[in-house]
Amino acid sequence: MGERPLVMSCGDPSGIGPEIAAKAWNAVGRACPFVWLGDPQHLPEGVAFRVVDDVADCGGDVLPVVPVTFAAQARAGHPDLANAAGVIDAIRRGAELVQSGAARGLVTCPIHKAALKAGAGFRFPGHTEYLAHLAGVDRVVMMLASDALRVVPVTIHIPLADVPKALTPDLLEATIRITHAALIRDFGIARPRLAVAGLNPHAGEDGTMGHEDREVIARVIARLCAEGMDLRGPLPADTMFHGPARARYDAALCMYHDQALIPIKTLAFDEGVNVTLGLPFVRTSPDHGTAYDIAGQDVARPDSLIAAIRMAWEMGA
Repeated sequence: MGERPLVMSCGDPSGIGPEIAAKAWNAVGRACPFVWLGDPQHLPEGVAFRVVDDVADCGGDVLPVVPVTFAAQARAGHPDLANAAGVIDAIRRGAELVQSGAARGLVTCPIHKAALKAGAGFRFPGHTEYLAHLAGVDRVVMMLASDALRVVPVTIHIPLADVPKALTPDLLEATIRITHAALIRDFGIARPRLAVAGLNPHAGEDGTMGHEDREVIARVIARLCAEGMDLRGPLPADTMFHGPARARYDAALCMYHDQALIPIKTLAFDEGVNVTLGLPFVRTSPDHGTAYDIAGQDVARPDSLIAAIRMAWEMGA
């Protein structure tokens, strides 16, 4: 095997992760080699695999697996708290492999955060924060990316009522800087163009619909534009995502979760990729959850995971 492979953490084995990992291997495993970190007993019945000790040993025609110990067999659609420690260990081992240089990037399959908290005392809001902890990074940024659109929510999993207070100049500036640097380093865009949404309807309409757009967002944009960044905004969010508007920027920064995720899930529901910016290594994941309701039925589509694999492979080049 000439090039370093990707590594893929298994996610919750009671969800669709093992199923879509096997489907993704069949679709792109030769073009974008990856090694699966998990318990091979959790793979769907009949999936061909081989156990490897070294991620470099990823050639061949069947899914290479680095075994991870789990306490229990998995039942599709029914998370077992006894398996929480195994799920966390797979993520940790994946991060170690990519940080050591053995792997090209890390692709993570979906987890169930409540199960990890209840089963193993997981103290992080999700993958992103845990990976930042493992990497020793203070601040990272979540990007959702597809061929049609890249979006970055500045505030993420907080109540909408808490967004105005959370939207500080420091947070906005740091998010813009991390996004700008990642577009250059990871996506090969020499001079990124960033569109920045307003918080309020019509971007506040000169203060008549809220002051945050003028007093926080516009001031940060002006300061960074003076440094030479190509920023536009604050822009009314309702006119940012049609085709001609999207052609004018490389990524859109949005002020809260749904402002970012509604447009990308409308445009690319099955192909969206979650990318963590600001880590010292490449990390992507599919933009969906464990899908317990369809786990084990062989109906889960691997499109988003395949897109995450392809994007991680390109970013890790």
